[in-house]
Amino acid sequence: MELDRLRREICFEAARLMSSRQETNYTQAKWRAARSLTRSYIPPEAMPTDFEIRQSLQQLVAADGEFKAKADPNAENRRYHYFLALLLPLDRVRQDRDFHPEGDVLYHSLQVFELTREKFPWDEELLLAALLHDVGKGIDPLDHITAGLAVLEGYISERTTWLIENHGLAQRVHDGTAGIRAKRRLTNSEDNEALDTLAACDRQGRLPGRVVCSVEEAIEYIRQLEEDNQGDA
Repeated sequence: MELDRLRREICFEAARLMSSRQETNYTQAKWRAARSLTRSYIPPEAMPTDFEIRQSLQQLVAADGEFKAKADPNAENRRYHYFLALLLPLDRVRQDRDFHPEGDVLYHSLQVFELTREKFPWDEELLLAALLHDVGKGIDPLDHITAGLAVLEGYISERTTWLIENHGLAQRVHDGTAGIRAKRRLTNSEDNEALDTLAACDRQGRLPGRVVCSVEEAIEYIRQLEEDNQGDA
């Protein structure tokens, strides 16, 4: 099998494994995909990068969402189907128990969503940031904000992007490890209150046993809120 073709097939199979939640780690998905296609020696140049797999995953999820939307007029639109596909695998992504005693990333994200909803139940963009702020942990735990924004590009507003992008910096401002310029920039931002809320809920959303809604219920709440806001416009 020629290398380019093998690389494409490994990439697609790894994306399929992640889309179906059989794997949540890029490296594991890559090697499992490779071994399902051949038992022969696999040269390094035949292995796709995480970025290539991520692109294939985006295309796969988008195509699946479009198909379901056409098959069922009442199905979630493609954008919310995509969010669901990004969030569901996070229930298998574990976190450092010292910082996250609550457990997996999905449970933490739902806690942050619930806490944010208690304070700003009408703010669709902030609620979406709360729900999606850690999706990158299922892609690149070492740089989860960059990874998360890469897969969310084109699916979320500039404001939601800004909130996700800066929530880590807001935590550093809170614990005193951020520089003076960064602190001043965030303090003077017109969305400082929303960002502070997101950061506070992120810190508080780490309680073992807290009752939360399902990810489907969270997405439906935001989807309905978006519809209501558009109707009032």
